[in-house]
Amino acid sequence: MMLGYKSNKNVVYSSKYHVIWCPKFRRKVLVGDIAKRLEEIMRKTALKYRAEISALEIVPDQVHLLCEVDPQFGIHRFVKNIKGV
Repeated sequence: MMLGYKSNKNVVYSSKYHVIWCPKFRRKVLVGDIAKRLEEIMRKTALKYRAEISALEIVPDQVHLLCEVDPQFGIHRFVKNIKGV
């Protein structure tokens, strides 16, 4: 039994990514209801694309996300979909 690994019909993987991004000009806009709504949207999007969010931290001027994504789907597509909602 392989602990910590996931698999689908083609690959076995354990690919965790630490993704960081910030609002334009690092404005401190991610507070209160906006931060709560952003977290809700990110978690729903992760479920939709079968990604696992291990940690999520939203501070006023940036977002830190630790996630695991199927390598065949790709981290670039996952981040594109989260940021494009």
